[in-house]
Amino acid sequence: MYSLHEGSGLLLLAVLAGLQIAAEGRGTPPCRPGFSEDVYKVVVPDITEKGQPLFSVRFLDCGRGGLVQFECNNPSDFRIEADGVVYAARSLRYSTLSASPLLVKASDTTTQQQWVTQVRLTSSTNSNQQVQEDAVPTVMSKDLQEIVFPPRNLDGQLKRMKRELVIPPINVPENSQGPFPQELLRIRSDHAKIGSLRYSVTGHGADQPPTGIFIIDPISGDLSVNKTLDREHIPSFHLRAHAVDLNGNQVENPIDIVINVIDMNDNRPEFTHQIWNGTVPEGSKPGTFVMTVTAVDKDDPKTANGMLRYKILSQNPESPTSNMFTINNKTGGIITVAAGLDREKVPQYTLIIQATDMEGNPMYGLSNTATAVIRVTDINDNPPEFTAETFFGDVPENRVNVIVANLTVTDKDQPNTPAWNAVYKITGGDPTGRFSVPTDPTTNEGLVTVVKPIDYEISRTYVLTVEARNEVPLARGIHSPRQSTATVSIRVIDVNESPYFEPNPKLIKLEEGMLPESTLTTFTAQDPDRFMQQSIRYSKLSDPANWLRIDPNTGRITTSAVLDRESPFVKNSLYNATFLASDSGVPPATGTGTLQIFLLDINDNAPKVFPQEAEICEKPEPNAINITALDGDLNPNAGPFAFELAYRPSDVRRNWTITRISGDFAQMSLKIGFLESGIYDIPIIITDSGNLPMSNTSYLRIKVCQCDISGDCTDQQPTMAAGLGTGAIISILLCIIILLILVLLFVVWMKRRDKERQAKQLLIDPEDDVRDNILKYDEEGGGEEDQDYDLSQLQQPDTIEPDAIKPVGIRRLDERPLHPEPQYPMRSAAPHPGDIGDFINEGLKAADNDPTAPPYDSLLVFDYEGSGSTAGSLSSLNSSSSGGDQDYDYLNDWGPRFRKLADMYGGSDD
Repeated sequence: MYSLHEGSGLLLLAVLAGLQIAAEGRGTPPCRPGFSEDVYKVVVPDITEKGQPLFSVRFLDCGRGGLVQFECNNPSDFRIEADGVVYAARSLRYSTLSASPLLVKASDTTTQQQWVTQVRLTSSTNSNQQVQEDAVPTVMSKDLQEIVFPPRNLDGQLKRMKRELVIPPINVPENSQGPFPQELLRIRSDHAKIGSLRYSVTGHGADQPPTGIFIIDPISGDLSVNKTLDREHIPSFHLRAHAVDLNGNQVENPIDIVINVIDMNDNRPEFTHQIWNGTVPEGSKPGTFVMTVTAVDKDDPKTANGMLRYKILSQNPESPTSNMFTINNKTGGIITVAAGLDREKVPQYTLIIQATDMEGNPMYGLSNTATAVIRVTDINDNPPEFTAETFFGDVPENRVNVIVANLTVTDKDQPNTPAWNAVYKITGGDPTGRFSVPTDPTTNEGLVTVVKPIDYEISRTYVLTVEARNEVPLARGIHSPRQSTATVSIRVIDVNESPYFEPNPKLIKLEEGMLPESTLTTFTAQDPDRFMQQSIRYSKLSDPANWLRIDPNTGRITTSAVLDRESPFVKNSLYNATFLASDSGVPPATGTGTLQIFLLDINDNAPKVFPQEAEICEKPEPNAINITALDGDLNPNAGPFAFELAYRPSDVRRNWTITRISGDFAQMSLKIGFLESGIYDIPIIITDSGNLPMSNTSYLRIKVCQCDISGDCTDQQPTMAAGLGTGAIISILLCIIILLILVLLFVVWMKRRDKERQAKQLLIDPEDDVRDNILKYDEEGGGEEDQDYDLSQLQQPDTIEPDAIKPVGIRRLDERPLHPEPQYPMRSAAPHPGDIGDFINEGLKAADNDPTAPPYDSLLVFDYEGSGSTAGSLSSLNSSSSGGDQDYDYLNDWGPRFRKLADMYGGSDD
């Protein structure tokens, strides 16, 4: 029995029953239109959900091509589609269904012919028993449709063959719940009559991934589906059936079998975005496009399962009407349907959009929802309006780039947009363009700003008319109200202005050489403050040559020195001086003026020869020097010049001659045939062409030298080398002396540094020298017992290590250098005091001549008295037992070194 369990009730065998496979040549009756079965028996679940497919009926139209419509006698419980699939119209229980068969009617809309079949429904709980007992044929009848391999020519004789058999596709519903395997068709070969055959099937779903979906009985040729199919995963399968004998030899050509998976409505529509964002300008007319929403359905879009329809479920807010928008149910396009969009009232709308498959059938279709957010964009439908009719401000005169007043406006449009940004324009009260009104980008205020200086003496008040507009024009039909224009009243404040010179600069022309205390001109300034009674005082600000003076009250300018056009402070005959004018205001204001003096030239500079040095050969041919003159004056007080040799010394005119070439040039040459090499100073008298000509004797230094064939001097020594000036020689000598002093100072510094380095070389280990304990000589403290010294070295000199085994270290200041020991005198063994004095004097002389001794008296000479000395210790001088028996007055004769000792022991009893 054929069972459509859990909603998989599409007719399988009915599809195959309509195939005319292998009908040719077998004597089958002609096709008659009608249902494939007179009675269908279908197993349904005990509980069925709304929209769940139950089964399918197959109608054979035999190629008539007419449009057939299906109807059932219980439309409240069942719904049948144009493809013959029957769905549950509501949630059903098998126990509540009528026991009478369900009648399905097919009507031909062209011929009005009708056909009727019966469908008997059976619960899945007793379907197995019912199948065995019921004799009515079901859609799962064991009489499967057979597919016969087309016959081949077996005897090799040429015979007329039929065209190749084309197998129509087999339709299998998706989501079938079994039981599996479900038989689809039977494959048979005529060669099975001759001997046993084996059938097999290949292709995706059989022996290729995904494997195991379709299986075939190798003996009977029954092809079955073994798993639930999913059209959204694989919509169709292409299999190939084979027939072989027991030896594996192919007995038939393979035949192709196409299995299509029939779609079921098992997928809900899905929006590509859960939230859709769109915009629409405010004030838009009905029919304005807003946005398009899109949903997709995985079901077959060619069937009703994948055909979507859209609708708007809700609109928030519902202002000014609940139906401001509509949606195209097929495309998802949203448009406006009502007027009245106003951003200032409702800036945003939220729509709930629903997409439903089954062509929007609310009873059988599956639905899903998404949110559409429509933002109402701003247009310039609100002009800016001033917050006051008149604004006031003050500004000091002559001030620029200062803000006089802030103009505030209100605008209901969206802030910081071109429809909100204000633009201010002065429409009256400023004919000279002294004000501007830029916009503050943050506050949208108009900043009334002074761009040109304002003179209090000309105008004391200004009344401006300012108009406010937006960056974009107002929307059509909106006009600017009266509040978009305001008045700005500006009061000018008088301030103390600086005096000014007129003209500035002032140019005067004078001859140079004017004597001091000469009056040049009067240079005065004017005070622009006509309404202030102020006085002006003058002072000199810049006078590079200190030639001028100015009267502080009248501004009269006089000279304090002779004006010289040739001064380095004069550029292009022009001398500039700057003067300062200060008024008596509080605070005082100052102004500057420049006086330009153009100095006319007079003949006050004598000409000089140029060049001042030249070379000439000993022999005159060809031998000449071209010279000219330099004059600080201008023409006509300069050239042409007159050149003449001086009369003294007498050998000048005897040895040389000068010839005038032009007004500015002359030629100097030897007059004699030979002149000895050397340096010659030739005095030349030059006279200019001034109204009162000026003459000057200048010297031309000529070097006479031996020349080669080409006339060039062979002596390479420069002209000035033979006659070096006194100043140059003194400079060279000073440099040499300074250099010698620096060298001498460096040598002295090096020697002193070497001595200091030697003096600072101290031993690291103080126990290596018996003299290291006596370092200070300016201390008059206690005796040796009061010092923290190690006196064992003095008491046991024999234990001192010799120098040969001393470790190498840093030498001390009072250590004897490592040089051969000097020959100091040996002290006699006689204890007479006179011997002590002789011995000390001899030791002192030897120490003074010793190059290795330190630069001061130390214990190096007297530190060791030898082993077993008969002289005894000097400590006997302090002995009370022997002090009275000795005479120490002779110590006074030993010099200043023993004067202290003589005072201590050689004095009287006092």
